[in-house]
Amino acid sequence: MDFGWTGEQSARYDDLLARARDLCARTHTAEPLGGARESWLGLGTLGVLGASLPVGYGGLGLGALDTARLFEALGRACPHTGLVFGASAHLFACSMPIAEFGAAELRDRLLPGLISGALVAGNAMTEEDAGSDVSRLAGTARRVDGGWVISAEKSFVSNGPIADVFLTYVTTHPEAGYLGQTAFVVDRSADGVHVGPPMEKMGLHDCLAGRVRFEDCFVSDERVLGEPGQGGPIFQRSMDWERACLFAGYLGLTDRVLEQVTGHTRDRRQFGAPISRFQAVSHRIADMVLRVESSRLLLYRACWLMDQGEPATLATALSKLSVSEGVLQSTLDAVRLFGARGYLRGDGVETALRDAIPSVIFSGTSDIQRQLIARELHL
Repeated sequence: MDFGWTGEQSARYDDLLARARDLCARTHTAEPLGGARESWLGLGTLGVLGASLPVGYGGLGLGALDTARLFEALGRACPHTGLVFGASAHLFACSMPIAEFGAAELRDRLLPGLISGALVAGNAMTEEDAGSDVSRLAGTARRVDGGWVISAEKSFVSNGPIADVFLTYVTTHPEAGYLGQTAFVVDRSADGVHVGPPMEKMGLHDCLAGRVRFEDCFVSDERVLGEPGQGGPIFQRSMDWERACLFAGYLGLTDRVLEQVTGHTRDRRQFGAPISRFQAVSHRIADMVLRVESSRLLLYRACWLMDQGEPATLATALSKLSVSEGVLQSTLDAVRLFGARGYLRGDGVETALRDAIPSVIFSGTSDIQRQLIARELHL
């Protein structure tokens, strides 16, 4: 086992950390950053939007482990976690399926823009009555000459209000169960696409989310990913990427919060001593470090398995569960350690907590991850 990084990998991490800090410090807008095109173009210049995509389209051609390491740096450098999340959803839930399962013409037309940030993608899977149970999609597509006609209403579409292209999954063969869903790539400009306004959310404000309705929307055969009926496996493949690499951004967030907490507790004095000297404080920080380092190892292992072409469902479920529950507990601990200041917006600690809460919900809730783990263990 090799637990070290090569010089090239370390240099890539340090370079992105510095450039991302500079980008986030220079980017100011009254609107959420995820809604500003300059933010997406900036992410494109950083290379993160094409980290795992082929070099021939402008990507970096990295594997899962190196890609996760870049998003770890981005999450640490950028306090706008919603933007980090939006970029992750764009790459792992949309661009990767197009790269792996799209026809050559579709890849040629979309991937360069998705990598540069000129195009923004939204993943339209979730429905009002199909969240954890994605096998029960009410949205349908019926076969017509030359393509399909989609009728569906999707909710919680990350990047939806600003997306130029949507990857959506609907039922095409209801009698086939898991093999009855098909993945389609749909342009925002297509007839019958109706995009709703941004939702008001607790956190991740820099990732705009909303509803998207497909009303008798025609999609040509060339816009089908893989083959009709392969939507379920394609979605699960995208979830492996998302559950591993997306949550690397939350490792970075935890690293950033730990830096704040250790600095604050060394400087803050009570009863004549820095509060870091008190066991109740230092032990809480020790637990934060234990959680993030344990999660880091699980995430790296999941990514390594993906890079080896090994089955990764169990590993990604373990990783996602550990990272999300860990970052939620650690950001709550950070608020407690900052005391009253932690409840104020100035230090950004309460923002980190609000951004951490949805991590135990999206990409499969924590209970769904436990169910996946149990299934993989044949329980």
